[in-house]
Amino acid sequence: MTVLEILKAPDERLKQFSEEVEIFDDELQGFIDDLEETRQAGPGAVGIAAPQVGRLQRVIIVDVSNTKKPVPNHGYMVLINPEITEWNGFEMGREGCLSIPDYTGNVIRATDIKLKAQDRFGNPLEYEMEGFEARAIQHELDHLDGMLFIDRVVSRRTDLFQRKVYKKGASAKK
Repeated sequence: MTVLEILKAPDERLKQFSEEVEIFDDELQGFIDDLEETRQAGPGAVGIAAPQVGRLQRVIIVDVSNTKKPVPNHGYMVLINPEITEWNGFEMGREGCLSIPDYTGNVIRATDIKLKAQDRFGNPLEYEMEGFEARAIQHELDHLDGMLFIDRVVSRRTDLFQRKVYKKGASAKK
C-alpha cells in the first residue's frame, strides 16, 4: 500500500465535481487500500475523499469509531457513489480537513441523515446516521462535489480559526 499525496487548497482539483464509479475492479480495490493508508497517515483523520488525492471519483472512507463522540456509529465505512436521501435538523460544529491543514471552522450541517451508497464491491448499502458521524459523512460528500468546509463557514471573519497544533511528529523545543 502507498500513502498518497494530499492536495491542499487552493489546488483547483479540489473544486471539481467527481464522477460515479462504474467499474469495481482490482485497480479500484488497490486505490481504496491506498486511500485508507493515506487517511491513517493523516493526523486525526476520520475521513478522506478520493478528490483529496487527485482522483475525481465518488469514493470516501469514514471511520469515527475511535473518536470520543458518544453517539453510536457504524464504524469503518468505504462508501462508493454515496448520496444523502434525507436530512433533518441543523447544528453548527467545528470541522478541520487534511486539505486545509492550518485552519478549522464552524459549519452548519444536518444532525440526522439517511444515506445510500455502494460498498467497495458494488453492493448496495443504506444507513441512518446522526451526530458526529452524520457530520463527517457530509464533510466528505462535499469533497465529491468540489466543496471544502471553508466554503460553508458562516463567516470567515468569526468562524474560521488558525489551528494551534497540527504537525504530525513535530517535537516541542524548549
